[in-house]
Amino acid sequence: MKQNIRLFAQALAFAADKHRKQRRKDLDGSPYINHPLTVIKVLAVEGGVADIAVLCAAALHDTVEDTKTTPEELAAAFGPKIAAVVMEVTDDKSLRKKVRKARQIEHAPHLSAPAKLVKLADKISNLRDILDAPPAHWSARRKRAYLDWAAEVVAGVRGIHPGLEAVFDALLARRGELA
Repeated sequence: MKQNIRLFAQALAFAADKHRKQRRKDLDGSPYINHPLTVIKVLAVEGGVADIAVLCAAALHDTVEDTKTTPEELAAAFGPKIAAVVMEVTDDKSLRKKVRKARQIEHAPHLSAPAKLVKLADKISNLRDILDAPPAHWSARRKRAYLDWAAEVVAGVRGIHPGLEAVFDALLARRGELA
C-alpha cells in the first residue's frame, strides 16, 4: 500500500513537471495538469477504480503524446506495465489528425482493460470540458463533431465499466446544449 502511494505520488509529480508549461484550450487557459487530474478523479471517485497502474497511467496518459517524454523514460520511472498502458492510449503525432482520430476508433476495441478505462475516463473529461468550458473559438459544429467522434471511440471500449459508460452517455445526451 505504501509503495502504491509513493508510485502514484511520483506519477502525479512527473506529469505536473512535464505539463508545467502547457495550458488547456478553454477561455481561461487552465493549467494542463487539470486534465490528467480530472481523468484520475473520474476513475477513482466516479468509477471506484483503485488499480494503481490504471491511476498512474491516467496521470501520465498525455506525457508521451504532448511532451518530450519517451516511452523508455516512462518504463524506467514507472515500470513496463504502466508505460505499456500509456503507450496504448498515445496517438502517433507524426500522423495527420484525421488519421490519428480514425486509428483511435479502430484501436479502441483492442486495448487492454486498463487502457480502456483510461480512454473512457479521458473521453468523459473531454466531453465535460467541451460542454462546460469549451475551447475558445470552437464552433457548435466542431463541438458536435468531437462528441460524435468520441462516441465512436467509446463504442469500442464498451463493457469495461458500465457505470462510467453511463456517465459518458449522460454527457453525450447533453449534445443539444451546444451552441
